[in-house]
Amino acid sequence: MIELRTPAEIDEMRAAGSFVASVLEATRDAADVGVNLLELDALAHDMIRARGAESCYIDYHPSFGGSPFGKVICTSVNDGVLHGLPHDYMLRDGDLLSLDFAANVEGWVADSALSIVVGTPRDADLALIATTEKALAAGIAATVVGNKIGDISAAIGDVAHAARLKVNLDFGGHGVGRIMHGDPHIPNDGRAGRGLVLRPGLVFAIEPWFMHSTDKIYTDADGWTLRSKDGSRGAHAEHTVAVTEAGPVVLTARSA
Repeated sequence: MIELRTPAEIDEMRAAGSFVASVLEATRDAADVGVNLLELDALAHDMIRARGAESCYIDYHPSFGGSPFGKVICTSVNDGVLHGLPHDYMLRDGDLLSLDFAANVEGWVADSALSIVVGTPRDADLALIATTEKALAAGIAATVVGNKIGDISAAIGDVAHAARLKVNLDFGGHGVGRIMHGDPHIPNDGRAGRGLVLRPGLVFAIEPWFMHSTDKIYTDADGWTLRSKDGSRGAHAEHTVAVTEAGPVVLTARSA
């Protein structure tokens, strides 16, 4: 079911968006060579407790997950491109790390993601991250009243194709509000002018994610981490965005 939020409800969602942004900022800043992924998860968990928020991940067990997730943040490293399950791994120089976090604050959910390079970066990784962020910005810019879902998808896909990247359509953007994953699904490529007409009150998580040289993935033995089929690295960017008469409002905007 696709739900419309009132202006007052969108204002209420800002607290969740701000909290999610703060956790991503803190875990991003804590990520460094020698830091364990479990330390980043513990940091996010401590912030959830301190805020009185609820994790959207720890008991999450959709059909594509091997078991309840059991952690509170996704930490995807290098060829682990999406849904990375935190485990006993110390970050190494040059690792490409994506952080994906969602939480419930006072009954409202926000969802966001970012990618960084730990230590010495590869130029190709920085370019991939920049392309993913550019695609996110393009998707947000298309999230205006009167456009259609296909316009968001096409805007994201156009950026990917310009960079000669293939696009996986298995996972993409989605509705968000009282729950983390709702309708509609927003593919990261598509045809403009197709699909649901955008109306004020719709709230989406828009999330392009790309890999260097493939659009094929497989599930790791941990039952969660999605890895690129050819071992290439991936980057992920996401914001929770509200459709309003005044234009798109990014509820998970970060301060830096």
